[in-house]
Amino acid sequence: MMFGLLVLTGTGLFVAQSQKPEAAANQPPRLTTTPRPASSTGANDSAPTDKPSDDLTPAVVVLSPTTIATPPPTETTPTPTGSLEDVVSRVLPAVASISAGQARGTGFFVRADQVLTNAHVVQGQSSVTLQVGNATYSARVERVSQSTDLALLQVNNANPSQATLRLGSVASARVGEEVIAVGSALGVLSNTVTRGIVSALRQVGPVTLIQTDAAINPGNSGGPLVDRSGLVIGINSMAIQAQAGQGLAFAVAIDHAANLLSGGAMSASSQTPLSALTRAMGGPSDTDQQRARGEQAYAQVLEWAARNGQQLDAYWDKYAAACVASASRAGDRPWFAAFEPNGIRLTATSTFNCQSWLDTIQNNAAAIKAEVDKAGEIARKNGVYPGVLRDVRRRYHMDWSGWDL
Repeated sequence: MMFGLLVLTGTGLFVAQSQKPEAAANQPPRLTTTPRPASSTGANDSAPTDKPSDDLTPAVVVLSPTTIATPPPTETTPTPTGSLEDVVSRVLPAVASISAGQARGTGFFVRADQVLTNAHVVQGQSSVTLQVGNATYSARVERVSQSTDLALLQVNNANPSQATLRLGSVASARVGEEVIAVGSALGVLSNTVTRGIVSALRQVGPVTLIQTDAAINPGNSGGPLVDRSGLVIGINSMAIQAQAGQGLAFAVAIDHAANLLSGGAMSASSQTPLSALTRAMGGPSDTDQQRARGEQAYAQVLEWAARNGQQLDAYWDKYAAACVASASRAGDRPWFAAFEPNGIRLTATSTFNCQSWLDTIQNNAAAIKAEVDKAGEIARKNGVYPGVLRDVRRRYHMDWSGWDL
């Protein structure tokens, strides 16, 4: 799901929520919220995983030789080239809208009981719902290839007379030839047809991509890219957003579906077409993206710590003058002295219960420190540099020398 440039064309929805801290009161403060847990990968669950930088300028990807697997034989006889309207009328009955949890996408029937789509459309789902005209089917996710971003669905209670599409090959694709993309634009406009040409054939890692200027919008993911004979030559997968470049969309070559359909072995590569294309266009590597996610997760915890730290600041300021004889200064907040052995010495005489006040300071400070320590360890495992962690702490006025140890 790129920082506004190269995007997968399935649709999805997520809801983020936060809590406001309780107002500081005369009573000893309590931690108002718990920080959002940082995962072992530093990833935000709703956040897309493959994104290039905001200033990415699309660049030419150098082609390299490749061997493309021959697609399985089709069961129907060839259909002669006809008018554009004839081709569209043959294709539409075989195209399905897919609802996969909160995601929306497109697929197409290659057999009466099997549908091809993109892996990112059905990500995390074991079953999906298909809408084909007025008919609704359930289907299970049969096989998934992350390395090619393809998935095969097995339809339950399939209609034996269901229309299907014939598979062509990228080997027959010619730069400049006319192609048609079909899908559920924006996840709701089913059977949307757009027309363009094959702009280029791109070899990105082990995957062959067909570059086209046919409009491919969110929700089109998994739909067919067909030639003027009605043969599927690609599966619509991703597009570069308009503010970065016009008419730049990509389909995974249909040849990569051969292993899915034949039951052959799947590649163990974790690289997806999106991540490979991102790097080819000068975007960040997987390691860089992991590091960025780790920094973001650490910053979320520091924001929580600073919000609770402000309440502890007020509680310190209210009683410190009466209770504190001396306190070490080792960081941005006066109560950081609680992190140091014997860092706070109480005055011998006071009209307040200073020991109870100090216990509250120490307990709250320890809870904050524990979360920051845990987030820092996860961030370091994700490759976030110590200097970056220090800059994040300084941004939230939460720096303490002990966190650099």
